[in-house]
Amino acid sequence: MSQDRSIASHVVNQIVALIHAERLPAGTHLPAQMLADRLRISRSPVNEALALLHEKGVVTREKHRGFFVAQPVASLEATAPDAVTAAYFQVAEDLLRGELPMEVAEQTLRARYGLTAAQLNAVLTRIAQEGWGERKPGYGWQFSTMLTTPDSLLQSYRMRLALEPAALLEPGYALDPRTLERLRAAEQHLLDGGIETDTADQLHDRGVRFHEALVEASGNAFFIDAIRRVNRVRRLLSYRSMRDRARYAAHARQHLHILSLLEHGRNAEASDAMREHLEHTLSALARIRDVLSP
Repeated sequence: MSQDRSIASHVVNQIVALIHAERLPAGTHLPAQMLADRLRISRSPVNEALALLHEKGVVTREKHRGFFVAQPVASLEATAPDAVTAAYFQVAEDLLRGELPMEVAEQTLRARYGLTAAQLNAVLTRIAQEGWGERKPGYGWQFSTMLTTPDSLLQSYRMRLALEPAALLEPGYALDPRTLERLRAAEQHLLDGGIETDTADQLHDRGVRFHEALVEASGNAFFIDAIRRVNRVRRLLSYRSMRDRARYAAHARQHLHILSLLEHGRNAEASDAMREHLEHTLSALARIRDVLSP
């Protein structure tokens, strides 16, 4: 398998997970640039992944218009974790446990996780895109020390506590009704059983999409850049916190309440509700420090 093909195969799983998480109906347009922005990758692997999904009948292609969801989400089968995804999570876990050095050669990673060169490249490309690792001069990689301890995750939530409620009060705040309905459907999916069945990737990305969409509606580029940056690097400990999923039902109901307030233009109340929501999450994370710790 070529390097590009291996990366595209991983992106296929990410696109299918997005369709599942947002309950996108048949006929929904899937612009390549939108997917590239959401997945924080270039358009090239997105286009190749869409072509693969077209071959599988998951999406349709219309001349001069692009790709569209071909099947209702309920008929899509969840894809099994591939070698790239499995290795990605194992690297994250080993790093958090202190079992992987902060600087490591690519050959060491290949041998440790039993990967081909193309698979390793796909894993490292995802890590680099998410901001917790970068290539050193030569063939080695260096991982970030940011957000590898429970305290650093709690600090990221305190930063969000200062930012997100303020974003909802920005002049001209406007949440697109279609975005609001997509976010509402994603939260309802969790309450209908998705909390138990969704993967860690799906749970994390659902939360990221909710909070980023609400901040993006502020139109404040500084707020938007800040929330995207912190979401990229908090992913590692977020995965570990998902071992305790009991808190997600309350989170989903809180998200739905905030959406209802925004829908009716009650932004001051929505801002207060967002502050309470983040404080609730902060308290919950503080209670599961043993889960977050190596």
